Amino acid sequence: MNVTEIQQQLFQGIKRKLSSEEPVAEEVARLLEISTDSAYRRMRGEKSISFDELYKLATHYNISLDQLMGIQRDGFFFQGNILNPKTHRYDNYLTGMMHTMAYFNSFQKKEFYYLGKDLPVFHYFLFKDLAAFKYFFWMGTLMFFPEFKNKKINLDDFPDDLFELGKKNLEYYNQMDSYEIWNMESLNSTLRQIEYYLDTDMFRSDEDAMRVYDAMEKIFDHLEEQAKLGHKFSFGDTAKTPLGKYNCYFNEIVLLDNSMMTVLDDYKMAMIPHTAINYMMTRDISFCDNLNNYIQNLIRRSTKISEVSEKERARFFRKIHDRIASRKKSLKV
Repeated sequence: MNVTEIQQQLFQGIKRKLSSEEPVAEEVARLLEISTDSAYRRMRGEKSISFDELYKLATHYNISLDQLMGIQRDGFFFQGNILNPKTHRYDNYLTGMMHTMAYFNSFQKKEFYYLGKDLPVFHYFLFKDLAAFKYFFWMGTLMFFPEFKNKKINLDDFPDDLFELGKKNLEYYNQMDSYEIWNMESLNSTLRQIEYYLDTDMFRSDEDAMRVYDAMEKIFDHLEEQAKLGHKFSFGDTAKTPLGKYNCYFNEIVLLDNSMMTVLDDYKMAMIPHTAINYMMTRDISFCDNLNNYIQNLIRRSTKISEVSEKERARFFRKIHDRIASRKKSLKV
């Protein structure tokens, strides 16, 4: 790869970092304190960028020079943020996710792969009661935010603006073709969280727990209908207007880990979860290709339950509903 190709790769990387509405040349011109015409000449490779300009651009847009120049090392470059209980704002977390999803949707080909140890986060925002429960569980139990310590949850305290941000993320997700790989453990994670809150008396009443179970049932009703049709549609849309394709697979053997991968036109991005709701991302070609091969092998060894395999699909969702129903029977409502 020659210097001109590296320079063009740099600006392609910058374009991927910006939303489709942001003019790249103007952003580069502002950062480098040059004219827009000078920025365009650099973007076209007509003028070489200086080392100082390369440093400014790579640092500002968090672009790995190793990756840019194709330098192979015994490791992978990841990026991401770690939530700090002292400074974290959940609205900022959802807004950052929304910008990422908007960026994904700027591509013509946009596929989303999800290895579901838990219900994919986007589906929480189909119904406010489950979104509220997950919010309180994450903040209080997993992330140890002091204001949630030993505080009984009130589902009605979940702010409307947070729910609207979450629904916007769901809308973006629904526009993408998705491949979700599930097993029965995908349900058990949330059920155990609810049971833990019941055992530790963190619900105001059994009625609140019932509301969460009811929300889960409605979510799985919606997902079953999407699996039957093979496409996503907005909840409440009686016409079931097709959005992105919905490919759902059941794997009885492998324990999944909530890893995610997107295929965006001609490149891939991997998103790996860690420490509760934190995650890190990489565009490293070898890492993403390896993850993609692993996912494709999983798919080949799984049963597709969207559009086809009606019997297997019915059996899978019936087991889910039976497990939720058995939990509901134990409530004093």
